[in-house]
Amino acid sequence: MAMKKTFLNSNDKAEVLERLSRLRPDSPRKWGRMNAHQAICHLEDAFKCRTGEKGSATKDNWFSRSIMKWVALNSPMPWPHGIKTMPAFDQEIDGTPPEDFERDRAKLAAAIERFSHPSADSKAHPIFGLMTEAEWQRWGYLHCDHHLRQFGV
Repeated sequence: MAMKKTFLNSNDKAEVLERLSRLRPDSPRKWGRMNAHQAICHLEDAFKCRTGEKGSATKDNWFSRSIMKWVALNSPMPWPHGIKTMPAFDQEIDGTPPEDFERDRAKLAAAIERFSHPSADSKAHPIFGLMTEAEWQRWGYLHCDHHLRQFGV
């Protein structure tokens, strides 16, 4: 049985960082409407949500905190396409606007490094509610993987 990928595993984190290094400003998207640069800023905003650096309205309920969270973090299937981005993490609404691609990519890589170290000061996820350290680290890997696959890297 294959191990679930997570930022708790340094090889899994290195894989994501290597894939991130292959992302280009003109990488064509396979689905969705955000471009590669917007995806980088979107991911950094999402990581900031854990520490409270970036606030968001919560949309959690019993179903999202239990069943949806379990499926999202444990299903062997890749995350589905077309899930609506929350306004705080949408670069066309309230998300951080892209500025310089290389600088924004470096900021995301630094955010991944910070995120991957256990934090006692964790905020609730806006959809999945309170999460354990293992759940946050699994979510971080899966969220990056989802958007890197979106651009074929």
